[in-house]
Amino acid sequence: MKSPSLPLITRLKIFLLHLVEYVTTRADGTINRRLFNLIHLKTSAPAQKRINNVHISTSDVAIDPSRNLWLRLFTPARTNGPLPLIVYFHGGGFSKYGPNTMYFDDMCSHLAARVLVVVASVNYRLAPEHRYPSQYEDGFDALKFIDHDFLYASTDVGKCFIGGDSAGANIAHHVTVRAAEQADQFNKLRIVGMLSLQPFFGGEERTDSELRLTKVPVLSVHATDAYWRGFLPEGSDRNHPAAHVFGGGDEELRNLEFPPSLVVVGGNDPLQDWDRRYVEWLKGCGKRVVVAEYPNAFHGFYACPELPEFELLVDDVADFIQEQVNSS
Repeated sequence: MKSPSLPLITRLKIFLLHLVEYVTTRADGTINRRLFNLIHLKTSAPAQKRINNVHISTSDVAIDPSRNLWLRLFTPARTNGPLPLIVYFHGGGFSKYGPNTMYFDDMCSHLAARVLVVVASVNYRLAPEHRYPSQYEDGFDALKFIDHDFLYASTDVGKCFIGGDSAGANIAHHVTVRAAEQADQFNKLRIVGMLSLQPFFGGEERTDSELRLTKVPVLSVHATDAYWRGFLPEGSDRNHPAAHVFGGGDEELRNLEFPPSLVVVGGNDPLQDWDRRYVEWLKGCGKRVVVAEYPNAFHGFYACPELPEFELLVDDVADFIQEQVNSS
């Protein structure tokens, strides 16, 4: 399949992404962190910005400095009452980026301003230095911190959405499962929905979309295989439950109070068949799922506000959140 026609600014972003990955990834798959941190585009906080006539303030909150666990808050100004909260996990194959990465800072700022929510974007430990289950542990501990220590008048933690893109959506799923299993550990925080943007799941088999979509922007099977090798325990294959969540049947999830989910699928994403399998698995477990499918979207399109699919995403997220808030 031919790559979609993209604006010049989008093609430049993709070129820079591949360039940074090329020059910072060693032959053994490890990352030159010093070089990566030097050249990848980051933003600082606290900061003030204005999006769609809404003022957004950002600030960083430490959770556990010993493991560099922290979150970046994106808070709209002048709201009428507490706002819903999105706890967000960024993508990057479990191995790259953070809330201060320019693309993720920009995306979370847009969500906060245009959906009118508070966003808490979590900085978790990265693979391969920190493998499974480090990222899931960090995500769950961030939830406990928000529940017990997070004091902010503009935030309603009783209307919490767990969200993420790609590997971050994988983390969001596993953190949400654990939160449902250990619901007694939370006093104020209540998860009312999950936002799963092109979630990163997999298995040993090759799906049709993985075999067919070899010349699309951003993501390749070669890259996904490398991400799994760096994240999963030594000696594991891609049928490990962290990747192949469908492999253990549906009894465990069926018996949990798992929230309604919005799953975003891209028509130019090699992961799309795994995403659809995830949707069917959730439905088979008796869970409610809303699917937003964008035929021309490549993996990671949400880093590009200039694309029409970005506008669709913001609208779909806003509609889903409003529906869950009204019914909760």
